[in-house]
Order: sequence, then C-alpha cells, then structure tokens
Amino acid sequence: MQSRTPQGAEPGPTRADIDTGPSAALASVVAGARRRAVRDGDRQVDTAHLLHSLIEYEPQVRAVFDGGPQLARLLGYLVQRSIGYGLQWRSSVEDSGAVPVLATAKEAALSPAAAGAMEAARVRAVLRGATLPGGLDLLAALAADGESRAAEVLRHAGVDLDALLTRLDSGADVGCEPSR
Repeated sequence: MQSRTPQGAEPGPTRADIDTGPSAALASVVAGARRRAVRDGDRQVDTAHLLHSLIEYEPQVRAVFDGGPQLARLLGYLVQRSIGYGLQWRSSVEDSGAVPVLATAKEAALSPAAAGAMEAARVRAVLRGATLPGGLDLLAALAADGESRAAEVLRHAGVDLDALLTRLDSGADVGCEPSR
C-alpha cells in the first residue's frame, strides 16, 4: 500500500497521540484495581479498589499521606476491607450520584463512580495543562466525590478530605492533615 503522506511532509498525529485513555501510570493502577476486584470476588472495580491500587503503584500518592501513621492506617483499612470488610458492598453497584457517567465498553468493568473519577481526573489534568492524568489527579477526583467508597475509606483512615483537596489544588502534595 502506498503512503498518502507527501514526501518530506510531517505525518499527522497517530492514534497514540490522540488517545484519550489513561496515562501509562494510571493504566497500571486500573489494571491493578481490576485484579484486586476479581480476586476479592467483586462484580465491578469500585473507587476503593482504585484507591488501593493508586497507593500501591504511585509513590507521589503515598507521599501525600505522610509516609507514616496516616499511610499505615489507610493501608490497614484497605487490607481489612479486602479480606472481609468489603462484604457489605458486594453485590451492589457503587454509584454515588456525584458524577453521572455512562460507562463505555472500554470501562465496562468500572463502577459508575469509578468511571466518573477517571473522567474527573482527565478533566483535572486538562485544566492544569497536562495531556494525560496522573496519580494525584485521580486521588483528587476520588477525594472530591465525598459519597464514594474511596472517600469513605479515606475518612475512616482519618484523612480530612477538604484539607487533602486544598493541598492537591495548591500543588503541595505532601503531608495532608488528619481529620479531627
């Protein structure tokens, strides 16, 4: 097949250049969350699965939680959820209603709230001038939906969601204050 690009001309953008999917880092986070959901026997990947995987795969996100007691509480709560606490959430679809989203075939395994968080992370990245969202964009999106399972996990671990969002919005991504 002969190329339609004139000789000497720069080729146009490739599919990879215009792909609106997650960054490579977030693709790993989503893949990890999917594995966790399957292993836990959950029907969908919810926002708590995304949060757990985000902490596991993204050093910048771990740094937000001061690397000490707050991170330990958060991980402890997430592990506890994955070995039994999450049973109360099984057989239900997470839909906080905060972000109405129609899941696409590519996102079919995500709960409506998780798909909404991924979209909110993408929008946040665009607003800050980035091409693709990163881990901190997704963390902010998860924390912003106060009704999501991820927000519930964060609150139970002592994270002040408003303080976390303020720090992420200001670009100060280390050491969020515990809630009182």
